[in-house]
Amino acid sequence: MIENPTLEFIMEAHNGLSAKIVEEAGFKGIWASGLSISAALGVRDNNEASWTQVLEVCEFMSDATSIPILLDGDTGFGNFNSFRRLVKKLEQRNIAGVCIEDKVFPKTNSFISGEKQPLADMDEFCGKIKSGKDSQTDKDFVIVARVEALIAGWGVDEAVKRADAYAEAGADAILMHSKISSFDEIELFLKQWNGKKPVVIVPTMYYRTPTQKFKDSGISLIIWANHTLRASITNMQKIVKQIHEEDSLLDVQEKIIPVKEIFRLQDVEEYKEAEDIYLPKKKSYSSLILAATKGTNFGSLTDDKPKAMIKIGSETILSKIVKILNNRNIKDIGVVVGFKKDAVNLPNLEYIVNENYSEYGLLYSLYKAKDKISGALILLYGDVLFEEDILRKLMLNDEDIVLAVDPSINGRFNQARDFVVGDEPYSEAYGKKNVCRIKKIQALKNEKAIKDHNGEFIGILKLSEKGSAIFDKELTALHEENPELLKKWSLNDFLNHLITKKYDVFLEYFKDKWKDIDSIEDLTYLINLETKEQQK
Repeated sequence: MIENPTLEFIMEAHNGLSAKIVEEAGFKGIWASGLSISAALGVRDNNEASWTQVLEVCEFMSDATSIPILLDGDTGFGNFNSFRRLVKKLEQRNIAGVCIEDKVFPKTNSFISGEKQPLADMDEFCGKIKSGKDSQTDKDFVIVARVEALIAGWGVDEAVKRADAYAEAGADAILMHSKISSFDEIELFLKQWNGKKPVVIVPTMYYRTPTQKFKDSGISLIIWANHTLRASITNMQKIVKQIHEEDSLLDVQEKIIPVKEIFRLQDVEEYKEAEDIYLPKKKSYSSLILAATKGTNFGSLTDDKPKAMIKIGSETILSKIVKILNNRNIKDIGVVVGFKKDAVNLPNLEYIVNENYSEYGLLYSLYKAKDKISGALILLYGDVLFEEDILRKLMLNDEDIVLAVDPSINGRFNQARDFVVGDEPYSEAYGKKNVCRIKKIQALKNEKAIKDHNGEFIGILKLSEKGSAIFDKELTALHEENPELLKKWSLNDFLNHLITKKYDVFLEYFKDKWKDIDSIEDLTYLINLETKEQQK
């Protein structure tokens, strides 16, 4: 751009957002203004922002854009050594160039008593330029030497003298600065300069000069130096004042951009696309709860409702299960009901009725809800309370059909319970695999009969999308080929059927993280436990 014989323009920016706006407007380059960056950080333009803080802002600007950035590098933030380190760090962040001014560090903005500001020793400044050129590794990195002689009132002859020295030291371009309201000083300089190096100007004060005059004079590059910052302040002050005075957003809403425009500038869509590429696909789980039975061991408590609707404290068993599911973001929940079906009336659930709950086995309830068996699914018995961690781990398990199994035996055999035999026993040894294949599952009531079993199925089963497809396929085949078995079988029978057909059925061990509710004693225990927790 600086070597182009036609006049080029770059626009000020002071953060990643404004830099992106500049690029979208069509500018071919960006001026990372020291004044604007300092102001955006809430400090003065006299090196109150450290060079590393400025560098960090430049990095955000570079990341947000694809066009070259010229940094306003003040005096180079110190001597030659500071400057050559700055050049190295700018190159690492893909900054295209830096402009340094021949004043003393720490600098003060040129428009604040500029005539009283001391200029740097010319020879020392030449050494600073040379150190930067010697340090750069990218041959296209640009160092612009900004001459402050006109600002300081030292005249055009001094400006030419310094520009000659800086060009000889290796500067790629000369920025000739002036604070008067006309182009006259710059024009006098150009007549003596004779195009030895490209010339950059900042017409902030002489903005009335027609741009054509700059072209005719041979200017290489114009910097619009601080106008995104000033425009943003103008509008922020106006809008903030109006909101404060009116205590309302009603009349400002149409004067400001919608939030979605911020998202667009932040390139939120790219992030969404990247999520699809790099993040594991999150499975959206639904759940099916089998709660059709009355419960035979609860006396009068289940005369008018199924046991899933018995209260423990202020909540029913079913509502406690639903709350745990909701905590894992499972909101699509189906419930198979039968006995006193109208008593099951929790909101936001889908109810599937099994009128034959007392005649047929549990598998028939599952078949009645076959339309809910799709995608990733958690299948639950309606009389089991459990810790949320069981759900979390099952949902992370990559296998297609996984039963939650407790390896501990609690010694209570008042009725048959479901026990499994797996490939490997549970172990607390370090590194022991906690997931293994199931060989068989069966209901047992005799404590002696379970000695060769590895644990108890706790009534929670996870299906992947493929696992649900297997369940759906095999339930349909069973209904078509042997509907009587479908009516008689338990879930255990169906799982053993899948194992016989060479489907992999897995278990994951969970020790002491659940409680089934089969009797008044179980209920009393849980009520007492909850009472103690509330008292704590």
